[in-house]
Amino acid sequence: MLELGRSGKDMRRVERYAIVPLSKEAVADGAIAKPDLVEAALRECWKALDTHTREVALALPASAVITKKILLPATASEAEIDTQVTAEANQMAAFSLDEVSLDYQVLGPSTRNPGENDALVVVSRRDRVEERVALAEAVGLKTVIMDVDAFATLTAYGQMAFHLPDNGKGQTVAIIDIGANTTHVNVLHDNQPVYQREHALGGNMLTNEIARRFDLPTEEAEDAKRKSLLPDSYESEVLQPFLDTVALEIGRALQLFFSATSHQAVDHILLAGGCAAIPGLDDVVHSKMQTSTLIANPFAKMAVSSQVKARQLATEAPALFVACGLALRKFDPA
Repeated sequence: MLELGRSGKDMRRVERYAIVPLSKEAVADGAIAKPDLVEAALRECWKALDTHTREVALALPASAVITKKILLPATASEAEIDTQVTAEANQMAAFSLDEVSLDYQVLGPSTRNPGENDALVVVSRRDRVEERVALAEAVGLKTVIMDVDAFATLTAYGQMAFHLPDNGKGQTVAIIDIGANTTHVNVLHDNQPVYQREHALGGNMLTNEIARRFDLPTEEAEDAKRKSLLPDSYESEVLQPFLDTVALEIGRALQLFFSATSHQAVDHILLAGGCAAIPGLDDVVHSKMQTSTLIANPFAKMAVSSQVKARQLATEAPALFVACGLALRKFDPA
């Protein structure tokens, strides 16, 4: 959980954040398998956050939504847009619209069709939305925004584009968000999304290998990994092979991007997610890919409250990448 506030007219401030572990049985393939475990983690995180703010933004996994870009007449009324969006959603969903949550966003004038606007339609099963809202309510929180994790990643990227030449304009940037079980690949060209895909790669692979190699229960292996309490042989025997595997899988993921699009290179790789904070990963990826590689820190230009330890925030920033994108939604233009 992450709370952002204002610091002056245009600056954001990190007010506070909290991270608690979530049992790996709690979520399976993006679906909440054990709501009681998720609720307990939410409650613990809320308590650790120590805030009076109760309004929250949540995200669905990209695997739980269907998206489609459509064209709308620039002169269409709101009622006409609603009618067209509903018709598109009816074709997109494999189930009744009564079971669907849908939304759309007009993206702006189409570059290929003058007189029309590009719009993005997003559809999800309603129960996927409602189960997350219910869990938040059980902890005493009110959900005011339901986003998609892949879109939240793009919002957080906006806080980092200044690191790139010309703020990323005209360049191809691959955002590799490595979570516990899955890796989300978001590729942008000229700061617009052109490719998204999910891969079965995550930090639990490292945890499982630690447990196997050092004969530890999974929970103890995860704790030892986080607290750097492993034997001297850990780095050479376990960590380095894992980093090499991650770099290899990133290379394969980008090859799939190249084969699916007209692009044949990326200019920058941006590493996010909990695994991105593993020391040395950026160097290994840069060495294998021969591509500019950055660790995600969307807070680099934000103020930090006295409640937050700046050095610790910098270390944990990659794990907070999606949370940052969600918290930034508070500042969307009305």
